[in-house]
Amino acid sequence: MANQCLYCLSFSLIFLSVAAAVTSDAPFVIAHKKATLKRLKSGKEHVLVSIDIYNEGSATAYDVSLTDGSWPQESFDVVSGKTSNSWERLDAGAQVSHSFELEAKVKGQFQGAPAVIRYRVPTKAALQEAYSTPIFPLDILEDRPPEKKLDWAKRYLAKYGSLISVISIVVLFVYLVASPSSASKASKKKR
Repeated sequence: MANQCLYCLSFSLIFLSVAAAVTSDAPFVIAHKKATLKRLKSGKEHVLVSIDIYNEGSATAYDVSLTDGSWPQESFDVVSGKTSNSWERLDAGAQVSHSFELEAKVKGQFQGAPAVIRYRVPTKAALQEAYSTPIFPLDILEDRPPEKKLDWAKRYLAKYGSLISVISIVVLFVYLVASPSSASKASKKKR
């Protein structure tokens, strides 16, 4: 119960701060970080990381830089892209995305920290700082159960199940309309 109250209170504070930032004449930077695992046939596992940065304020953010230092070199190798990036400006209402791919070296669970976004506001001398959302814990190189043999049937039913049910209903309706009813058969026999 206490956790729910704390959650509601923190959500209310975030909502109020977003509302206050949107009404003021300043940039308001929000970032969303996503990470997905991709198992390769060689047994290696890659982590695909993507960070979306939004300016929800009413002014432009300048000298925007993104740094994601939550991937230790002992555990991950960068395969493609960079863990940091920068943009000259981020206009009000605009969005930029950055992604990179890592190769996992160590088996186990990993919890990454939020990425850090720094930007300059024309009316303030100091750099402003924003944080992305954290990622869910990743089970890297964990043993997963093999695919079940009926997985193809589940995928087939998920993809075409609604179509099959609609066609079945239409066929049943046509059959009921086109076939003579049992009452008309009984009246013909009495004649």
